[in-house]
Amino acid sequence: MSVFQHASFYTTVNQLRQLPAPDGVEIAFAGRSNAGKSSAINSLTNRSRLAFVSKTPGRTQNLNFFQLDHGFLVDLPGYGYAKVPSEIRQHWERLLSTYLQTREPLYGMVLIMDVRHPLTPLDRQMLDWFAPTGKPVHVLLTKSDKLSRQQARKTLSQVQALLQDAYPQGSVQLFSSLTREGVEEAATLLGTWLEEKTDPGEVADLKK
Repeated sequence: MSVFQHASFYTTVNQLRQLPAPDGVEIAFAGRSNAGKSSAINSLTNRSRLAFVSKTPGRTQNLNFFQLDHGFLVDLPGYGYAKVPSEIRQHWERLLSTYLQTREPLYGMVLIMDVRHPLTPLDRQMLDWFAPTGKPVHVLLTKSDKLSRQQARKTLSQVQALLQDAYPQGSVQLFSSLTREGVEEAATLLGTWLEEKTDPGEVADLKK
């Protein structure tokens, strides 16, 4: 059974002061507004509407915490195409960057990229924000069913090469919520992240 099987909504956060007290490992999910982040979360948890899937990019505007057996899955605001005022976008950026760079219980980040449009400038910005932490990042190249097998593998190789050069803590795989390609592979990897530490008092030591 997937470690995400019993995920349930815990709280939503719009300000850093609202962050819950550390209680186990946190895994953040980030990605462009139309990259398939909510669908990926729903596939991993085997729940159709745990994370809301909207036809309107940018629907997720807060940090949404979903409780797991040994920590939290954190759904971050989508970025890139949200039609929102600049002051709200700036608030999102501050919230995202500060959370990613300073949150001690955060073990790693899952970065969602559309396999047809990977490594956009905003994707690279997310990696740049996260790189100084030295924590792992796992890239899901979503919507792999939209490309031929040869095209998808070529993109996978290109992203692997960039990560090896610029972000050695990174890993990457193909993923499709429609065909469920890569769902078990991703759940297994992220399960090892959650199992690394379950004692919240030891999370800080893990990150040193």
